Formats: sequence, C-alpha cells, structure tokens
Amino acid sequence: MTQELTVTGMSCGGCEQSVEDALEGVAGVESATADREAESATVDGEADPDDLVAAVEAAGYEASA
Repeated sequence: MTQELTVTGMSCGGCEQSVEDALEGVAGVESATADREAESATVDGEADPDDLVAAVEAAGYEASA
C-alpha cells in the first residue's frame, strides 16, 4: 500500500533525508521518499498513518495524512 503525506518545513536535501529516515523507522514501512518542492512524502508499506505523522513531527517537520 502506498500512502502520501503532506510535509512542510523541508528546505534542503538534508531535510528530505531526515524525513525519509524518520519514516523508515516506523514499523511496517518498506520505503519512503520525501520531496521538498512538492511538500510531500510517499511511503510504501502497511504503516499506521498516525504513526507516520508522529514520526515526521518528532523529526521537526509538520505533517498530515
């Protein structure tokens, strides 16, 4: 299953990597990619959307499912 999140606050490649790392640490995530220009992240796997949002917010960015 693929899920799309809205993520704001990313301003560089390092920010994208931080968001991807945070998402990939969530149980059930197979892969994650972040795009600062689109203000989004795409997640493949069976993770709970609330857990994904919480992981991104814990990394210092705003997110919504």
